[in-house]
Amino acid sequence: MRDVLPEIMRWWTSGARFGLATVVGTFSSAPRPPGAAMAVRGEEVVGSVSGGCVEGAVFELATEAAGTGRAVLQRYGVSDDDAFAVGLTCGGIIDVFVEPVSRETFPELGDVAASIEAREPVAVATIVSGPGRLGARRIVWPDRSTGSLGPRRLDDAVDDDARGMLAQGLTGIRHYGGEGERRLDDLGVFVHSFAPPPRMLVFGAIDFAAAVARVGKFLGYHVTVCDARPVFATAKRFPDADEVVVKWPHDYLASVPVDERTVICVLTHDPKFDVPLLEVALRTSAGYVGAMGSRRTHEDRLDRLREAGLTDAELARLRSPIGLDLGARTPEETAVSIAAELIQLRWGGSGRPLSTTRGRIHHDG
Repeated sequence: MRDVLPEIMRWWTSGARFGLATVVGTFSSAPRPPGAAMAVRGEEVVGSVSGGCVEGAVFELATEAAGTGRAVLQRYGVSDDDAFAVGLTCGGIIDVFVEPVSRETFPELGDVAASIEAREPVAVATIVSGPGRLGARRIVWPDRSTGSLGPRRLDDAVDDDARGMLAQGLTGIRHYGGEGERRLDDLGVFVHSFAPPPRMLVFGAIDFAAAVARVGKFLGYHVTVCDARPVFATAKRFPDADEVVVKWPHDYLASVPVDERTVICVLTHDPKFDVPLLEVALRTSAGYVGAMGSRRTHEDRLDRLREAGLTDAELARLRSPIGLDLGARTPEETAVSIAAELIQLRWGGSGRPLSTTRGRIHHDG
C-alpha cells in the first residue's frame, strides 16, 4: 500500500469510496509479495497485485467491493480452467483481500499515512478470513493502538504479534481462535507492517560511494554517506543520499542506531579510517558489513583487526572484498555487484544464472 498511498489518500480525503486489493498470502512463484496493493476508483487504477496476470479480475472485484461495501478474500492460481483467463501463468498462488475503503470504513487511514510519512513504525491488522467480522481493523504502533478486531483478548494477542512483526519489518498472516487463542486457526489476521526504510551507511566520500548511494536509494534504503573530510563529504557530490555527515566514521557509527536490517558499506580502504570503523561495525547487530579493497588489502585489514582484538567469529561477518563476483570495474558496476549481494542475502539466492538452476525462482528468505 505504501506505493499507492499518495493516490488513495487523495481519494480518501475527497470523501470518495474505492476498492483496495491487497496481496495477503503467496505460495510458490508468486509475482508480488504480501502487501502489494492495487486500488480502483471508477476507471482509475493505481498499483498492482500480480504484475498483470490477474489485474483484470481483481479490478472487477475491487469495483464490486466499492459498490456493495462488502469485503472478500479471493485466491488466484493455475488450473486447467483459469491458467490463461484469470490465473497466474507463472505457476504461483496468491490470496488477495479486496475491501471497500472510505473515510467511514477506514477512518484511521489519515493517521496511518501520517506515521508512514514521518517514518514512524505502524502496522495495520485486518481480519481477512474466518468467522470474525471480515475487514475489522486494528492499527498498532509500538506504544499505542486503536480500533478493534472484536474481543479484548484477540486485540491483545494481535497487538503483541504485530509489534514483534513491526520490529522485524515483517508482513503476513497470523492465525488465532475467536478469543485470541494462538493454538487455534479460526481467524486469519493480515498484519501489514510499515516500518521505516532500512538504513544504508556508506563510509568514504569517493566516486564509488556516489554510485552505491544511488543504487541503495533505488533499493529502498535510507542512505547516509559519512566521511571525515569536509571538502569531499558534500550534499552536492552525493545528491542521492538522504544525508551527508562530516565526522570520523567510527565515531559516527558508534552514535547511531543499528539493527539487523542495517547495511554498512566501508569504501575507504584506508587503515586509519576502516580499521577503527570495522572494530565498531563488526560488533553491531548490522545485517551486512562489507568492505572494499584488494585481496592484499583484505588480508592486511584482517591482521590489523585481529591485533585490535576481534575474534574469528566477528571477522567471519565481514564481506570483503565487497560484492558478488560480476567482474565489475566501474563505480556503477561495483554498486550493482554490492546490490546483488544484498539481494542474495535477503532472499537466499545462489547468485548463479537462473538459466543454470532448477526449481523455484522466488525464494522465501
